[in-house]
Amino acid sequence: MPRASARHILVETEEQCSDLKAKIAAGEAFADLAKAHSKCPSGQSGGALGEFGRGQMVPEFDEVVFSAPVNEVQGPVKTQFGYHLLEVTERNM
Repeated sequence: MPRASARHILVETEEQCSDLKAKIAAGEAFADLAKAHSKCPSGQSGGALGEFGRGQMVPEFDEVVFSAPVNEVQGPVKTQFGYHLLEVTERNM
C-alpha cells in the first residue's frame, strides 16, 4: 500500500495561503511559517503530519500527496478545513 509523509500549513483564505507560499519561495522556512500561521495543531511541529496511507486524509489532500513531486511545496489546496500548502517529504509507492 502506498504511504507518504507530508507537512502542511492550514489557513482560512486562499490569499493567506498564496502569501505564505511566496514567503517560502523567497527563502523563509516552511516549519517556521507553519508554527506562526497554521490553524492545525500540527503547526506546532512545523506542520509535520507523519506517515499515512492513501485514503486516510480528505480526497483533495490525498490527490496532491500521492501525485505531487517530493520536497516541492504545492497549493493552495482547498478542502473543507480551509486552504493548505502541502509538501510531501517522503513517499513509498
